[in-house]
Amino acid sequence: MSVVLQVSDTHFGTERSEVVEALVDLAAQLKPDLIVLSGDLTQRARESEFAAFRAFVARLLPASCLVVPGNHDIPLFDLVARLTRPFSAYAASCGPLLEPSCSLPDLFITGVNSVRPWRHKQGSLAAVQVDAVAQRLRRAGHTAMRVVVVHHPVDVSDGLDPGDIVLGAADAVSAWASAGADLVMSGHVHLPLCRALAVRYGPSARRCWVAVAGTAVSGRTRRGWPNSVNVLRIDRFQGAERRVLEQRDFDSTHRAFRLSATFELP
Repeated sequence: MSVVLQVSDTHFGTERSEVVEALVDLAAQLKPDLIVLSGDLTQRARESEFAAFRAFVARLLPASCLVVPGNHDIPLFDLVARLTRPFSAYAASCGPLLEPSCSLPDLFITGVNSVRPWRHKQGSLAAVQVDAVAQRLRRAGHTAMRVVVVHHPVDVSDGLDPGDIVLGAADAVSAWASAGADLVMSGHVHLPLCRALAVRYGPSARRCWVAVAGTAVSGRTRRGWPNSVNVLRIDRFQGAERRVLEQRDFDSTHRAFRLSATFELP
């Protein structure tokens, strides 16, 4: 059995202390095998914000972490740094790998960097990145659940701006699904979503799903939705593998993350 906690869009520099404490408590209760941090760790990529992020992660240990950058994790106002060394502060806090991978006994998970310094908000996926991820997925074999993590989403809820979807998403979904991807984890839009990618992309998505997490601890909530995280559980049930994604929303009355929705993944 594996438990994965997906935390996205913490935006340190705008964090709510009571929500941070609730998330630390949730992690202590879950004891996840892996924590996925799907980008926008900081608000403006300042050293003080990365320091706050590091202090937060230190409280989640000893769980392993897989981190990918978001568009807020590179300088916005320092144009020289943004164009010549955009990920230097991020690398100092999170390590030099922008597209890390991790394996558990029943899970293979790999990250991809969708951030582009020349874009303020929208990300994109290059063909070479899409192909590299597909190759990593194929090498994982057929016994493990296979997950891709990318900050900018490959799908958004109905009614949201489809311009928030990462450029190159259709080709990426087709390639990754063909390579055996079961799930794509994302963030960016601060509104949770879990559904089959076939809803948007049709048969090319095969059995692959998407899990978009809301903003975990930031005050930058959207459309009145509370802070939110995802929990992926992989278990054996009556001899068959069971994959469940739980959406946990912050309950301000109880100052805790409470289960709000459950999705059975194929």
